[in-house]
Amino acid sequence: MTTRDPDPPRSSSDLPPVRKSLGQHFLNDRNILGRIVDALELTGAETVVEIGPGRGSLTELLAPRARRLVLIEYDRALAARLRQTYAANSDVQIIQADVLTVPLGEAAGSAYSVVGNVPYYITTPIIFHSLERPRAERAVFLVQREVAERMAASAGNPEYGALSVNVQSVARVEVLFRVAPGSFQPPPQVESAVVRLTPRGDPVVAPDDELELRAFVQAAFGMRRKQIRRILREVASLSVAHAEAALREAEIDGDARPETLTPADFARLARASGRI
Repeated sequence: MTTRDPDPPRSSSDLPPVRKSLGQHFLNDRNILGRIVDALELTGAETVVEIGPGRGSLTELLAPRARRLVLIEYDRALAARLRQTYAANSDVQIIQADVLTVPLGEAAGSAYSVVGNVPYYITTPIIFHSLERPRAERAVFLVQREVAERMAASAGNPEYGALSVNVQSVARVEVLFRVAPGSFQPPPQVESAVVRLTPRGDPVVAPDDELELRAFVQAAFGMRRKQIRRILREVASLSVAHAEAALREAEIDGDARPETLTPADFARLARASGRI
C-alpha cells in the first residue's frame, strides 16, 4: 500500500493500475517515507514486517536498515513486481496474501516490528491483528488522521471510544505527525497521520482476558448514552443488587458513562462483574 517506485524509476506505464477497490493510495513523499522508517528506531538487527508494501518505496528505505524484511501484499501484480525487484536479496521475503490471514509473529519467526500504510477501510481490523500475541516490539502505521486521534484520545475527550480503550489497554499510543493528501498518488480525500504503538509492560488484563475485555468494551460503547449501571446490568446480565455490588468493588460511579472510564476502570469493572 505504501509507495514510491524503487530506483531506477519506472514510467507509469510499467506500474500495475491503481485498484480503488483495495483502497490504494501510494505514498510518494520521500521525506515522509524517511520519517516513517525513523519512527521504527531500527538498529539493523530487527526483522520488520511491512503490511501492504505496494510499489515498494518504503521497502526501498527499510531494506538497508533491517536485518530481514517480510512483505505482505494482497495485490498479485504488486507482489510479483516486488519478487522481481528483490529476487537477489534473500533477506526479503514476499507473502502474497490478505494480511488478516497471516499470523504476523509466525511470519516473522522471531522478535519483530511492524510498519505499514494500511487501507483506510480495514484499518481497525489490521490494527487489532497487529496487536495479537506474540506482539511486535513496535508498530508504526500510516492511517486516517481521525483514526489516529481516536486511538490516542484520553477518557472524557470527544474522540474517546471503544477503539481508544481497547488499543490503550495493551499498548502505548503516540500520534507522531500528520500527512497531507498531496503526499499520495492518488491523493485520498482525508488527512492522514503516522501513529506508533508500543506494547505496554503492564497491560490492564491478563493475555487470556484480552478478547473478553474487548467485547465488553465494545458492548458498553454500543450503549454509550446510558449510565454505566444500566449498561452493566444489560451487558453482564446482572441483577440490580449484583450490578451495584460490582460497581462498588470496581470503585466506579454508577452514574458515569462509558466515555469517562479509563482502560483500567473497564478492566476492574469487567472483573467485578464476572466478565473476565
